[in-house]
Amino acid sequence: MTWQVRIVRNRYADSVRLMAIAKELRSRPQVSACEVAMGTAANLEALRALGAQAEASPADVVMAVDADAAAAAAVLDEAEAALAAAVAAPGGGAERPPPRTIADAAARLDGANVALISVPGEYAALEAHHALAAGMHVFLFSDHVSEADEIALKRAAGERGLLVMGPGCGTAMLGGIGLGFANVVQRGPVGIVAAAGTGAQEAACLLDAAGVGVSHIIGVGGRDLSAAIGGAAFRQGMRLLADDDETETLLLVSKPPAPAVVAGLAAAVPAGKRVVAAFVGWAGGAAPFDVHPTLEQGALAAAGAAAPDIAGLSSQVDACAAAAHGRRVLGLYSGGSLAHEAVTVLEPVLGPIAGNVGHGGERPGAGHVVLDLGEEEYTQGRPHPMVDLTVRRAELARAVADARIGCVLLDVVLGHGAHPDPASELAEPVAALVRRRALVLARVCGTPADPQDSDRQAETMRAAGAVVVPSNAALARLAARAVAGAS
Repeated sequence: MTWQVRIVRNRYADSVRLMAIAKELRSRPQVSACEVAMGTAANLEALRALGAQAEASPADVVMAVDADAAAAAAVLDEAEAALAAAVAAPGGGAERPPPRTIADAAARLDGANVALISVPGEYAALEAHHALAAGMHVFLFSDHVSEADEIALKRAAGERGLLVMGPGCGTAMLGGIGLGFANVVQRGPVGIVAAAGTGAQEAACLLDAAGVGVSHIIGVGGRDLSAAIGGAAFRQGMRLLADDDETETLLLVSKPPAPAVVAGLAAAVPAGKRVVAAFVGWAGGAAPFDVHPTLEQGALAAAGAAAPDIAGLSSQVDACAAAAHGRRVLGLYSGGSLAHEAVTVLEPVLGPIAGNVGHGGERPGAGHVVLDLGEEEYTQGRPHPMVDLTVRRAELARAVADARIGCVLLDVVLGHGAHPDPASELAEPVAALVRRRALVLARVCGTPADPQDSDRQAETMRAAGAVVVPSNAALARLAARAVAGAS
């Protein structure tokens, strides 16, 4: 087989729709691979890395299929037909065409004050500047935005009294309305400011499980608490929640932040309101509020709740420990914050963890590994693993064939925007792992009110043989307990 490429000139379509077309066509007989994307420089480079060559502009759609010539031609025809259906104007063009600029959209929707931007990273900063110029806050879902552009955007937003949530902001909830990936949680007195998308989701779901609701979630992008960005949006988010009558407690969430930036948040700590932080991997040091090193501890402190009793789960894991003891841990995460949290729990017990979030190197042939499959090396030209489980299923298939792996960690992240039934797609490889005597631990990050129903997802994982744990931190602790002493 070989790559066959077709280019549709001057035809824009949303990247999510293009990825959906590609995913559907990958299931066709005789198709080894299929990619459908705009012809941006980054997408063309990703295609070249796969072996497909294309000459296209960012205004063109590139369709590439790895199949024999006859099958490829049929699939490319199908892709082009799906593309035409995706971009056809409703009602045969009789209705008013959709707006083509943020300013046009804002003019049509009276009172709009938030722009959600999800375009290729090389164009995202310009669109965000247009939104700020129109007087709107920005939810910047796009990644691949440079640090320099982020600094400039947040400086411009601060001068206008506006907020830039992002870049790479996966989650927010404003006035009960979710943006990006968002769980359905009860309303309540805890407001979350988060430099971590799935970190915010895990915290909100733990609060919900403890019977405590959430007023708002303000995401700020994963780099905001770095030394370079300096917490610009984080401080704004804290001040906004401080002025909100519905919010009584602020819960601050982040992957490992820069300690000096954390100390600098003191000026934004609101008088008369409680502030708790869940800074993953926090090792101590001065902070102007109560800081906890896991999402679980921070959320429970904000809720004033005790940790769930997992004695029964501990016994269940102990029964499997003989098979897992002395073998490798493999963590396959769709959530970067959850992957980081697992590593901070595992490394003190098991030593350096390899992968793209730990301290043990990229991916050696032996040793424990935790992978954040939402990082750019896995998502270039593909949907996020919370939407498309193809990459994770492939990693699980490799794990089934590797007898050195004794314990597999999985997050199953639910909510609006996520896969409609992730547990069902994971069940088959999980069952195969369990049959060859591997311990599979799963955290279902969601609520019963989510479209996927966390109770139903958990039951599907249990039926496949996984041990379902009520928090990601507890999952990592149980994994360490099962394989303690492994090299």
